[in-house]
Amino acid sequence: MIIPTPVHLAAGTGRLTLDARTTLSADAAAEDAARLLRTLLAPATGLPFVPAVEGTVDLAVDPALAPECGEEGYRLTVTPERAVLRAARPGGLLNAVQTLRQLLPAEALADHPVTGTAWTLPCVTITDRPRYPWRGLMVDAARHFQPLAHLLRTVDRMALHRLNVLHLHLTDDQGWRMPVDAYPLLTEVGSVRARSMIGHAGSTRYDDTPHGGAYTKDELRTLVRYAAERGVTVMPEIEMPGHARAALAAYPHLGNRPEQRLDVWTEWGVCPTVLGVHDAVLDFCRTVLDEVMEIFPSPYVHLGGDECPTEEWENGPAALARTAELGLPAPKALHGWFLRQVGAHLLAAGRRPVVWAEDSTSTLPPEFTVMPWRDGDHGLAAARAGHDVVMTPHRSTYLDYPQSDRADEPLGQAGAVVDLHTVHANEPGPGHWTDAERARVLGTQAQLWSEFVATPDQFDYLAFPRLLALADRAWNPASDWTTDFLPTLRGHASRLAALGIHRTALL
Repeated sequence: MIIPTPVHLAAGTGRLTLDARTTLSADAAAEDAARLLRTLLAPATGLPFVPAVEGTVDLAVDPALAPECGEEGYRLTVTPERAVLRAARPGGLLNAVQTLRQLLPAEALADHPVTGTAWTLPCVTITDRPRYPWRGLMVDAARHFQPLAHLLRTVDRMALHRLNVLHLHLTDDQGWRMPVDAYPLLTEVGSVRARSMIGHAGSTRYDDTPHGGAYTKDELRTLVRYAAERGVTVMPEIEMPGHARAALAAYPHLGNRPEQRLDVWTEWGVCPTVLGVHDAVLDFCRTVLDEVMEIFPSPYVHLGGDECPTEEWENGPAALARTAELGLPAPKALHGWFLRQVGAHLLAAGRRPVVWAEDSTSTLPPEFTVMPWRDGDHGLAAARAGHDVVMTPHRSTYLDYPQSDRADEPLGQAGAVVDLHTVHANEPGPGHWTDAERARVLGTQAQLWSEFVATPDQFDYLAFPRLLALADRAWNPASDWTTDFLPTLRGHASRLAALGIHRTALL
């Protein structure tokens, strides 16, 4: 009936009909949720939801529900007379609104007027709360630019399925999408590459078509505000010290060979050119992060941090001098030193730095939150080292891998098939971990890298329905693949169609 599967659902008898006479009531703490309900249902239903003291649909925040509902849980009761939505916190009511939307006919999700449909809700009692506070989706806007309208649609689809973190990957070797007033060339130069590689990393074929795009600060503020209204936090990612070729194309003095003029990278894979380690680079990073924090109120800021070749440091006079100055054993140790410097800047501003983890060792302070992607055991090592962890193992959360081995499957990352069942089987806190280690797991998220995602339709095909499987498991670990998720997913196809998602590999 609902994705993600509610923790407790008891079906009642009868239905509640919403029509032009339906009234809506909300206490002061529930006004944002009531506004969202009107906003989301108006396009398809046209229902006015007339304000009333005791409405047909009634929303209220009740702090006494905190032991039962936590920060994001809710209680939803529908009888033939009323729909009552309650939560301990306002964010829980936002989730209750999304569940109510799924209880209505699928046509209620459309973005245009729908006629001839009775807007009825089944009588039901739902008590629900998420397993994890972090249920995310990483969208890569660097390899292929993702326009604002697409990001807004993505936020709507996330919120409907109770995903609450949009991780926005804004910079990489192939493009810089975040405007920085202090460094205008980052977008003037760094946002456009001359061509794009056709095929996997290492291919010798290119499309010879320039690709570019950058957001304005107003667009990013719009995204942040829009997402917050729906209970979604936007976490920015600014890659450093590797994956920085676009920045180096704009400002060569930030590199290890300032005399070298570079282009924005036109290949996929790991670029060997990285940021330098001299003081001007650290000043640059701090300035960029200050402007990022002005736009994004997220408590977490992602620094990238992985796939940083160290050859330039091993052969560069400035990096060798810095290594000696710091008494480090080898230039590769500059990697951890660099991240500690920029991480300290975030921590001083009251933010938490996040990095990708690609091995089982950590030279970073425990205040860093870690996203292990190569191997789940790297998450275990991070948890044991005192890091909070968001589990992102590539073999179960990377949606840019093909969903099947069929001949008609579109091009995706090479090396694996990540099918629907694999995503649903993802266990962020495995049973062999101790309770203390599992307590370090904030949650999990899906990744959609965009080397092969040039259009919204390509994005939708890769994301759905696999993103729903991740949402289901992140919310309710008791959801069963056979008896809960699959039957609901089959019925969910009409909802996806109402959202404009028509081309999916459902099973």
